[in-house]
Amino acid sequence: MRHWHNFDDVAAMASPWRRRRICQLIVDGIALPVALRDVDARGARLDIAIPLALRSPVELRHPEAGAIRARVSEFGDGGIRIAFDGGEASVAFALAAITADMTSGG
Repeated sequence: MRHWHNFDDVAAMASPWRRRRICQLIVDGIALPVALRDVDARGARLDIAIPLALRSPVELRHPEAGAIRARVSEFGDGGIRIAFDGGEASVAFALAAITADMTSGG
């Protein structure tokens, strides 16, 4: 299993026509770089090289949208899906992440 130790390695996982936003996923107090594949009010899909257990608590930190707590809800295809609680904070986080990524060129 390969461990991603720098953001350039994670950025290389993004498709050549659309760079994905590099974020941090906090797992057991450890910050892991991840590429944000997509986000909505229910959760986010992340590219990550390290497998995580289902229902593991995590925190996603976006450089402009801030941080939000979630749980791992799916895994496969080189990534995971995390689920937010679906409340107002989830909607605000998703909108801020989408807006930031649209205005910064992705």
